[in-house]
Amino acid sequence: MTMTMDSRMESEKKFVPAVLLCFFLGGLGIHRFYLGRPGTGILMVLTLGGLGIWTIIDFVRLVTGSLTVKNGQPLAR
Repeated sequence: MTMTMDSRMESEKKFVPAVLLCFFLGGLGIHRFYLGRPGTGILMVLTLGGLGIWTIIDFVRLVTGSLTVKNGQPLAR
């Protein structure tokens, strides 16, 4: 793990793979499994990403940095 400028610990999970997984496989919730959130990943599989709406929201949250890994750490840029 690395330290950011504001001294918060970053996750070992990377930003770019999370965004790409969300963009290409978001309807299946694969990015949620990558972020360590299997419960919501399963819900996304069952609802096809909330019929796409949940996927769009997650994509925006990933890009803006408000979607974190399960323990609350931000993704490594």
